[in-house]
Amino acid sequence: MKIKAGIIGSAGYTGGEMLRLLINHPDVEIAFVHSNSNGGNLISDVHTDLLGDTDLRFTEELSQDIDVLFLCVGHGTAKKFLEENPVKEGIKIIDLSQDFRLAGAAGTDWVYGLPELNRERIRTAKFIANPGCFATCIQLGLLPLAAKGLIKNAVHINATTGSTGAGQGLSPTSHFSWRNNNLSVYKAFDHQHLNEIGQSLVQLDAQFDVPLHFIPQRGDFTRGILAAMYVESDLTAEEALKVYEDYYAGHPFTHVSKNNIDLKQVVNTSKGIVHVEKHGDQLLVISIIDNLLKGASGQAVQNMNLMFGLDERQGLRLKASAF
Repeated sequence: MKIKAGIIGSAGYTGGEMLRLLINHPDVEIAFVHSNSNGGNLISDVHTDLLGDTDLRFTEELSQDIDVLFLCVGHGTAKKFLEENPVKEGIKIIDLSQDFRLAGAAGTDWVYGLPELNRERIRTAKFIANPGCFATCIQLGLLPLAAKGLIKNAVHINATTGSTGAGQGLSPTSHFSWRNNNLSVYKAFDHQHLNEIGQSLVQLDAQFDVPLHFIPQRGDFTRGILAAMYVESDLTAEEALKVYEDYYAGHPFTHVSKNNIDLKQVVNTSKGIVHVEKHGDQLLVISIIDNLLKGASGQAVQNMNLMFGLDERQGLRLKASAF
């Protein structure tokens, strides 16, 4: 029997990616796709690439006849939605906003949905708080070190994200004429994803207490994140490589490359790839993901697969845009 899924807020980028994945997932039936602004419209009229793939329409009605509910809504909206629309006991919830990521903001039933950190807890979870895109990319670069208690000095991080990371709503910095042939820094040193990154590092290393100096950038491309980070380390290049390979052994979506990496290796996939180099006393870690897949909807589907006892790769064997 197929998993019956409902999607809230499916007209934006993450909702559109969720639709594309679930329409092609062999073990899922989409029960409803909710949108206040597009009720009654064909999904393919909004996500025009889905013409011929589905005859589903957006609805303003909610159904409790589902197994899992995906919340693809803005920050602050997910918590409000659940307060106004109580969900029947037994329905699993996967929230893609930041509303339930931090332990202080979430109830005890919420699990932080980064499989490379919490895979076994995800399997038995009722509710999943899907990680942020920058947070996912940076954590994939730092988790192996934290697990060994090897982050003893400040970490310096520079990460660049594609324009889809800003969401579909227009703003002065998301217009094509501004973004094209342009590059800018924003939220330097105080990006909101730092909190969840720190929370995860403390989970692995209770003694973790060093600064994360994070400089986010807006890139002149549509999708993907590349994070380059460095930290003082006594590890040799060979020792660092082994730390990373050992940590990610058995994690099907995160891979360690011995060669330098580039964003096109992961765009349109749910993979994360990490590369480590030693330069003097500094360990350089480069991490790449697709912000809409491993950084959002793909990771949410991976979490659903784990929650329902499926192969976590089900419906996510996607092809990269290599050129």
